[in-house]
Amino acid sequence: MVTGGAGFLGRHLVTELRRSGVPGTSILVPRRCDFDLTVGGEVARMYAEMRPTTVIHLAAEVGGIGANRAQPGRFFYANLAMGLHLIEHARRVGLSKFVQVGTVCAYPKFTPVPFREDDLWSGYPEETNAPYGIAKKALLVMLQAYREQYGLNGIYLLPVNLYGPGDNFDPETSHVIPALIRKFCEARDEQRSQVEVWGTGAASREFLYVTDAARGIALALQTYDDPDPLNLGAGSEIAIRDLAERIARLTGYSGKLVWDASQPDGQPRRCLDTSRAAARIGFRAEVTLDDGLRETIAWWEKQASRTGSR
Repeated sequence: MVTGGAGFLGRHLVTELRRSGVPGTSILVPRRCDFDLTVGGEVARMYAEMRPTTVIHLAAEVGGIGANRAQPGRFFYANLAMGLHLIEHARRVGLSKFVQVGTVCAYPKFTPVPFREDDLWSGYPEETNAPYGIAKKALLVMLQAYREQYGLNGIYLLPVNLYGPGDNFDPETSHVIPALIRKFCEARDEQRSQVEVWGTGAASREFLYVTDAARGIALALQTYDDPDPLNLGAGSEIAIRDLAERIARLTGYSGKLVWDASQPDGQPRRCLDTSRAAARIGFRAEVTLDDGLRETIAWWEKQASRTGSR
C-alpha cells in the first residue's frame, strides 16, 4: 500500500513498483476521500478493509516556504498524526514492513555539508519549515522505538528536494523549481521585462529527479531493513541564483531577474552525503539536472497549453 500514491511522487513510485516488483503483487492506493489518515479510527478501518502486508507512507501536507510560514500548525499536526496512527496500527496488525519517507527539512539549519545521516540530531531545523521537519523526524524515533519493543520492521528514508513531471505548479504552494518554471514561462509569453524571485539567490539546494527518487524507494523496500535513516539524493548542490538563471535560459526567457531580499532564503545550504545509500542499496541518481529540467519544462508547457492556465 502506498499512501499518497495518487500524488506527485506517489504516481511515479506506483509505476516503478509495477515495473520492478514481484509479478502478481497488488498495489493499493488509499484515497483521501475514503480515509482521513489523521484520524486513528479511519486508519484502523483502512488496515481492516485494504489488508496490506507492506506500507510505504508518502502522504503528507507540504509546500514551499510560503506555505510553511502560513500553516505551521497544520503541517505539524497533519504530518505527525498521519505517521503516528499508521505506525501504531501497523504494529497492531503485524505488518511485515513499514517504509517512512521523511524529509530533508528534518536536518538542522546549519548542518555541515554534505549532510550525513549521523548529523540529523546536531541542531534545530531551519525556522520556516521546522514544524514540518520535526513532525517527520519524530516518526524516525517512533519507528526505532517500535522496532526495539515490538519488532516492527520500519525503515526511514530522507529524500532531498524532488522535481519532475507532475509536480505541484500552484503559485501559492509550489516548491522552487515548478514555481520558477511557471514564472518564467508566463513572463516569456507575456513579454514581461522582469521577473521577481524570492530571497537573495545565495542559498543552495540539491535536487533529485522524481523517477530517481521512486527507484531509490523501491530499492530500499526490496533490500533495506536497517534502523538507520538513509539519504536519497543526487550528491551535488546548486545556488538558487544559478538555478533561476538556468531555468530562465531553458524556458527561453531573456528578461531581468529581480531578487526580493526581504523574503527568506530558507536553509543556507542543502547537499546530502549519499554514500550510505550507495553502499547499502546500490542507489545512485541517474538523471542530470539539465535533463530533468528540460523534461519538467516540457511537461508544464504541455499542461499549460492544454488547460489554458497561463
